[in-house]
Amino acid sequence: MRRRIGGVMLLSWGILFAINAYSQDDNPYFGETCTSILVGKKASADKSVITSHSCDGAYRSWLSIEPAATYADTAKAKIFKGNLKTESINDKNGLTLAGTIPQARQTFAYLNTTYPCLNEKQLSIGETTIVGRKELANPKGMFNIEELQRIALQRCTTARQAIKLIGDLIKQYGYGDMGECITIADKNEVWQLEIFGEGADRIGGVWAAQRILDDHVGISANVARIGEIDLSKPDYFMASDNVKEVALRLKLWDGTTPFKFWKAYSQSKKNFTIRDFFVLSSVAPSANLKYDADELPFSVKPDKKVSVQDVFAFYRTTYEGTFYDMTKNLKVAKTTYKADGTVEKVDTVLYEGANPWMGKDEAAMYNALKPGSVDFQRTVSVCWCSYSEIIQLRDWLPDEIGGVAWFSFDNPGQSPRLPIYSGNLSLPDSYSICGQQRYREDAAIWSFRKANKLATVKWQKSRKTIETEVAALEAKALAEQPALEEQVKELVKKGKNKEAREVVTRYSNDFARGAMQRWTELEHTFWGMFGRGF
Repeated sequence: MRRRIGGVMLLSWGILFAINAYSQDDNPYFGETCTSILVGKKASADKSVITSHSCDGAYRSWLSIEPAATYADTAKAKIFKGNLKTESINDKNGLTLAGTIPQARQTFAYLNTTYPCLNEKQLSIGETTIVGRKELANPKGMFNIEELQRIALQRCTTARQAIKLIGDLIKQYGYGDMGECITIADKNEVWQLEIFGEGADRIGGVWAAQRILDDHVGISANVARIGEIDLSKPDYFMASDNVKEVALRLKLWDGTTPFKFWKAYSQSKKNFTIRDFFVLSSVAPSANLKYDADELPFSVKPDKKVSVQDVFAFYRTTYEGTFYDMTKNLKVAKTTYKADGTVEKVDTVLYEGANPWMGKDEAAMYNALKPGSVDFQRTVSVCWCSYSEIIQLRDWLPDEIGGVAWFSFDNPGQSPRLPIYSGNLSLPDSYSICGQQRYREDAAIWSFRKANKLATVKWQKSRKTIETEVAALEAKALAEQPALEEQVKELVKKGKNKEAREVVTRYSNDFARGAMQRWTELEHTFWGMFGRGF
């Protein structure tokens, strides 16, 4: 028997028991930012390759399309630090120049999100922070992860090219960030690349990359996951040439036991969190994964093909109906009366304000009233999300439309998915303004955030309205794709590539404006519902 959890009809009773039976490890970095789900070409329902990213935290919400460019042979590319929380593309506050590298003669256009994610050649990158041991970090390294992503998208067309370039840049110029995982996908493959510094006294870095098998699903949720590395299989593993030497030098590996990348360089006790377990066990109930296991497999073969809609649903996940449901104890008595005023029945129902995104103060209040009412869990969907994207890469379509980032502002459990294509020439003006530092009506994120936050106050009363609208926009976008794809294919066939890009740009931006208008209407609806009090 299966149950619907967080909008996904996936978990079996056995998996529910596994989640319910075991408490989570005391992981000091549990709850860190970002989740990335990966789907191989033969594991996806439509044979697309999928990667994804939720940017969970106070990161910038502005984004732009950076055009392709041609440079002189002597040109230099500037590498910056401090660009994760700027307020617009022209905001230089907090930016520092880390250095320069030789510029490429020709660069590709790309979608410039906080962590750049998609280029015009259908190369895509997701990201999650995996922290690592503090003795590995060296902030003097030139490159932070977001700049490595940018340079790779500007210069590469395949995942393997991107991994090699990133490895070369780290070796030559140094890695200055904390531990990071980037999930790199092209039209045929998806890889997980995990990177750490190689010590406070070394300019460089240590990294390993493992390919998700084509018929498998993987995930990165703020913990290193790569285990044993078999470099005799270059189609599936890549690593820095110092991958074991650093671990030996820093006494992170004894040199005799089997070398596992995550064990050597991660500070976590296991190679998974509840998010990893939830997604992997949901897509592969037959794998009989156990939450009390010491280690989970790097990836799993799903019991059935995974659609992009399934991935949408995973990003809405709050573990509803499981032991880890944060609202399960927030119940009140609801009395139904007969016509004559006498009591017909008394039911126990969820309190209308019960929601899985409550703040610390609200949870503390419930726990003060009744200890143990709310036990915080790191869900996939979080209210502090800046944005998220789920990216499909499709080799049967021209690059102008083959790559599509299903983008969402604010909480992915409440906001709709908006298509941005690899061929987009521009974005709506409101996308260019960050709404994270202050309230700004000209920032796109607030078009969604106002309605979402109002809905959260009485979530049990408003959720059906939100979920109905999300489903309607999702269905509309997916239903309209085939006709749009055919139109673009015909234009490209005739050599009208610019016109094809104009078509996808117009569709993408019109869809976004329509969604923003609808969420503004929802805000007004919720004020009408709650105007006399919550």
